[in-house]
Order: sequence, then C-alpha cells, then structure tokens
Amino acid sequence: MPGLLGTGPSIEFLSLRFDLVDQPAAIDALRTLAGQARFSYLITPNVDHLVQLHANRNDARVWDSYRDADLCVCDSRVLQALARPLGIDLTVLPGSDLTQKLLDMGESAFDDIAVIGGDADLIERLRSRYPRLTWRAHFPPMGVLSNASAQEEIARFVETVPSKLVIFAIGAPQSEVCCHLIAKRGRARCVAICTGASLEFLAGLKTRAPLWMQRARLEWLHRLATEPRRLWRRYLVKGPRILAIILREHVLRR
Repeated sequence: MPGLLGTGPSIEFLSLRFDLVDQPAAIDALRTLAGQARFSYLITPNVDHLVQLHANRNDARVWDSYRDADLCVCDSRVLQALARPLGIDLTVLPGSDLTQKLLDMGESAFDDIAVIGGDADLIERLRSRYPRLTWRAHFPPMGVLSNASAQEEIARFVETVPSKLVIFAIGAPQSEVCCHLIAKRGRARCVAICTGASLEFLAGLKTRAPLWMQRARLEWLHRLATEPRRLWRRYLVKGPRILAIILREHVLRR
C-alpha cells in the first residue's frame, strides 16, 4: 500500500497506517514537506499511543489527528515484535533518534526550530548544546487536550514564527490533535514532528536507555526504573492491554 506522500510503502496495523520508511527516507520527506507552502506533520506512535487510541475508539478527533498525519512511523521495537506474528513487518524509527539526527545535521531546512512545550530551562540547555541553531518556544499550560483556547494559542504561535521545523513536546495525543488543528486552519507553512521526550533526552534532563537495552526491546524498563512514580501505570497497567488489542486484530484478520 503506498504511503500518504507517495514516496514509499505503508501498512495498516491496529487501524492505523504506518509508513515503512527508514531514517534517511524520513529526513528526505521532511525536507520536502518543509519546503511546501502548507503545514504538515510527522507522528511516532508506540504501544502507549495505540492503547490510548483503542481505549477511545469513538473519539474521531484523536483518530483523525493520527490518520491524517503526513508521515506515521513506528517508534517502538516492542510494537514491531508484537506485529510480526500477524505477518506485519513494521519499520522502527525511534522519534528520539530522528530528532537528534535533524538537530545534529543543522542544515538550512532545520536550523530555525520552534518548540511547543517544555520550559525555559529546556530551551537554554538546547541552545547550549546546539548554539548554531535558532530556538523559539511556546510554553502552553497543562491540559491542552481539553483546553480549546490553549490549542488556539499554539496554532497562532506556529502560524506566526518563521521556523520551518516545529517540535511538539507536549505528549500524546495533544501534540497530534494540535497539529491536526493547525493543518485544518491552513495558515502555517512548516513541518512539525511529534516525538515525545526526545528533547529532554538531548538536553540531559532525562537519561535514555543504553543501546543494548534499546536493541533488546527493554527501553521501557529503563524508563520505568528512572521514573517509577510517573510511569508505573503506563508500563505495568495500561501497556499490557496492547495484547488484548492485538488479539482482537488477529481475530478480525482471520
């Protein structure tokens, strides 16, 4: 099945289209999107995203924000492993790796960056690590998903900054919902990526799992160990629900 951009294949899994692109292809696509006279966005679903989506199957606003993304890449090696018994081979492209590559490159398409989320300390740390890049930021309040005025403020900020790359760091699904709103308004001229805690890793505010744990599909365990109070429910209570969702998918496919 062709991807939304028509530049590569995609596959449907758990009612969501995943583009089967590697990092170089994704960066090429982002370059193209950044040069277009419209707003576009990339999303990086993982297990937590899919559990949230299927827990709210009738929430058309959230589902549309995922389905209408210009690029949708799998962020999770665990999700990749769970898809294989169904004969689905997802291409994994971690959002943190993609974000770091874009910032390290610092080429003209990505040298002026707007950040949605975080705080002043995060931005100062990023300026210190990447002094060649121009950083702009908007710090929305908590609860963006249920705050229409906060979403409007985010949209107006994105529409008025000269940045060609916008990084959403307010979590899912509010990042995706805001991107969908901006796309529908039709005023912004840039590309956005929704990549979770990527900037916090790069700024040194959080520690990413060592490479061997990433390859062993244990990155979730490292995050749980480093932030148990915040993440225990996500990984120990909500996360296992993906098994029932996949079982239902398997039954439907049969």
